[in-house]
Amino acid sequence: MTATGASEGVGARGAPVTGPWWWARRRSAVLDVFLAAASTVECAFEGARFAEGAQLPELLGILLGLLAGPVLLLRRRWPVVVVLVSIAVIPAEMGGLLSTVGLYTLAASEVPRRITGLLAGMTVTGTLVTTFLSLRQDVAAQEDFQPPMWLIPAMSLALGLVLTAPPVLWGLYVGARRRLVESLRERADGLERELSLLADRAEERAEWARNEERTRIAREMHDVVAHRVSLMVVHAAALQAVALKDPEKASKNAGLVGDMGRQALTELREMLGVLRTADGAAVRGAAVTGAPERLAAVASRAGAKATVQAQSSEPSVNGVAADPSDDGDPAGGASVPAAADTDSEGPYLAELADLVGQSRAAGMVVELTVDGVAEGEPAVSAGRRYAPRVERTVYRVVQEALTNVHKHAPGARARVRLAHRDGELAVQVENGPCEGGTADAGLPSGGNGLVGMRERVTALGGVFVSGPTDAGGFRVSVVLPASHVVG
Repeated sequence: MTATGASEGVGARGAPVTGPWWWARRRSAVLDVFLAAASTVECAFEGARFAEGAQLPELLGILLGLLAGPVLLLRRRWPVVVVLVSIAVIPAEMGGLLSTVGLYTLAASEVPRRITGLLAGMTVTGTLVTTFLSLRQDVAAQEDFQPPMWLIPAMSLALGLVLTAPPVLWGLYVGARRRLVESLRERADGLERELSLLADRAEERAEWARNEERTRIAREMHDVVAHRVSLMVVHAAALQAVALKDPEKASKNAGLVGDMGRQALTELREMLGVLRTADGAAVRGAAVTGAPERLAAVASRAGAKATVQAQSSEPSVNGVAADPSDDGDPAGGASVPAAADTDSEGPYLAELADLVGQSRAAGMVVELTVDGVAEGEPAVSAGRRYAPRVERTVYRVVQEALTNVHKHAPGARARVRLAHRDGELAVQVENGPCEGGTADAGLPSGGNGLVGMRERVTALGGVFVSGPTDAGGFRVSVVLPASHVVG
């Protein structure tokens, strides 16, 4: 409803208009038609009485009533017009119902309060004047009745207030209550929309978190399993090459391949056990959150025994390691050294030499330098400690790079360089071209190695660069922001 009293095309509660013309509901239209009919009858009757008292044609009074009474049909659309018409017919002493219903509708509408007060004051004034003149005329006609002077004005004022104040006050109450309910409904609708949006965003965040967790777990499983299986395939290829020439060496190599296979199975079993350690919804959430770190720890512990076995074996002329001393559990890696248990954060820099030793045991020529010093010098990085995520990332990058050399450049020489700098840690793995006389092991490639390395490095704010070299080899370079921790 506008400031002029014209109602908008919506219902009382914001619902679209479904009734005829400006009525929101059909029952509202029926009610207004009934009130308009009653007002027309009242105005016609009072108009005829007024015409008789004023010595006017009775038909004129009835016609005036028939014109004023039906205006009540417009009360929901133009309440100001209804009140103005009721004020206009006050001198004719008609329109009581028209005035009462019109004032109620005006007060309950969205018309500014100053307009409502002005029209209510005009109604009181008109009623006061009309009543005063009518009572004075009646008193003058009775000569034996001499009331006090204040009686007629008081009665006129009381009648004006009685006919005007109740409908205005009741209309103000109904309008305020209606606006309050509408405000609460809009607030509830807004909260419902916000909750819906929050639920959608929470679902999106949960889906994103699940995808991120799947990616991290897949990356960890790729790193800890692919390296071991790649070494198995390399040993199996060498075993096939010497099977007929040296049966004794072939038997030893077959035992080594079996040990590696059992170690790989043990790692897989332990990693799957990490993912199945939940006994409830809350426990499952906690288990999944720390799954990648626990997987890394599993891989580090399971690789401890493989390191011991790889160092105890010597490479053959064909690049195949001799059989290690078989003093472990047949399951391969079931017993874990106590020292490995103290570091639950996964592999660290001090294990790089062991990692390189595993590749050497498989026949690869690998050179490891730290800060430009050869591997056997005292400047090896065992005394330096960085954040666990930094050390684990460097270890995984070197591991994946050496695995790629086994896959794509069998027989090539590799060099691992580790540099400690101020505020950063750099590592580079570079291999030469593949030797033509070396048989390809036929290792499959899923294309996830470089992607996983890049994801690990960029997650820590580092720089990852990879690509072929001019000599026909391949180079992987990583620089990570890190400050060493003295430990």
